[in-house]
Amino acid sequence: MKNKLKNLFTVTLLSGMALFMVSCASTGTGPDSGSVAASGGTKSYPLKTCIVTDNDLGSMGDEQRLVYQGQEIKFCCKPCEAKFLKNPEKYLARLR
Repeated sequence: MKNKLKNLFTVTLLSGMALFMVSCASTGTGPDSGSVAASGGTKSYPLKTCIVTDNDLGSMGDEQRLVYQGQEIKFCCKPCEAKFLKNPEKYLARLR
């Protein structure tokens, strides 16, 4: 009985987290402005610097994250996220 409750709790928690991440990714809201790379099918961000400026992540305020077409993207600040969204292909080339 104890294991069944634990499994039910785990499934419920994970389902809720998945719905939250999908909601955040689709609206661009939430604490990370997107989902975490550990979520199903999202490619993790391979760089240790901002994709836009090449600054250290979080060096200009809180580190920002979003998922763009299944790829986690990280920024040093919120303005870099806006720059990225204006011309994503320009910056995605840095990941290739």
